[in-house]
Amino acid sequence: MTRTDPDVERELVQVAHAFAADEIRPVAAHHDETETFPKEVVHKAARIGLTSFDLPAAYGGGGIDSVRTSCLIGEELAWGDAPIGSIVGSASFFAAPLAELGTEEQRRRWISPLCSADPPMTTLAITEPGAGSDAAAITTAATRVEGGYVLNGAKTWASGAPDATFYLVYATVSPGTRAKGITSFVLEKGDAGFTLGKKLPKMGSRCYPTGELFFTDCFVAEDRRIGEEGQGFYGVMRSFDRSRVTLAANSIGIGRAALEYAVDYAKQREAFGKKIHEFQAVSFRLVDAKMALDQARLLTLHAADLADAGESFATEASMAKLAASEAAWQAADAAVMTLGSYGYSREYPVEKWLRDAKLEQIYEGTNDIQRLLIARSMFPR
Repeated sequence: MTRTDPDVERELVQVAHAFAADEIRPVAAHHDETETFPKEVVHKAARIGLTSFDLPAAYGGGGIDSVRTSCLIGEELAWGDAPIGSIVGSASFFAAPLAELGTEEQRRRWISPLCSADPPMTTLAITEPGAGSDAAAITTAATRVEGGYVLNGAKTWASGAPDATFYLVYATVSPGTRAKGITSFVLEKGDAGFTLGKKLPKMGSRCYPTGELFFTDCFVAEDRRIGEEGQGFYGVMRSFDRSRVTLAANSIGIGRAALEYAVDYAKQREAFGKKIHEFQAVSFRLVDAKMALDQARLLTLHAADLADAGESFATEASMAKLAASEAAWQAADAAVMTLGSYGYSREYPVEKWLRDAKLEQIYEGTNDIQRLLIARSMFPR
């Protein structure tokens, strides 16, 4: 990975901010309330390259492989709206394992369409009803047969699943061997033996549909396997290192939006004859939120810079995601408290930011898991 030219990076960030302000924010509340997929917003983002700027140029993408640049753009999109921003940037989660482990034919088959003006939705499916944080414990089985594999099992909490066309599914070719047997396969909507379950209702991130997947004697041809048998866990963990850094930026975007709103409100709202920011109980709460967000941003960009330099950054990625998700929750909670009863009202945006911030502490490895990973780096076996 390489650093993006500063002028190019600055222009991309400006484009992302303008898009967030003009196209995402005006419709965010509607899509949250109705729980509808923001398809038109995604198409607009695709037409200006925001859905594919970080995909390989060889397949039609923007060729920007800098994690730092992805973070800066992701923060702006999440400032507009975190779930919509996540949808706009979701292609890279699916494409990264293919780019690293896939064949040339596989990359052209499944990455190239993501770089079009009408990109298909994608899903990465690893979580199961009995395997969440312990990803190596998955039991969805891939049994080798002539010409390919037969999949049997189920997935849950698959982001984008109800509206997806391509699915990167993780299964084990050797049950009981944990990570050693985990292998990834691409499935497509309509494959025989592959069915979608219910759309899962959520507290936040409502417009980004999450669902269940079921596999019943589902045949998957040999050319759908990504990498060699047993390489799947390695591939997804590598992807998680990078995605945890970009998700940290996503959290910062939420927190920044909430803090800005609360500060503006505190400048206008009066109580007991003066602006409420003049009360230390209010201003100090917002000071603490700002400090936490700024610290988290520095951690995030440090992890991104390590990644761009080709250095080890797994521990720093966990620290960034942990710090940023905690800071986002702190800022959103501070915003709700600053607005008081209005903060609890759905007529104001701060309660949505609080709901969306909670997810940041859970997905792609809960904050407890991030602490465990950091501790392991401090106290290696």
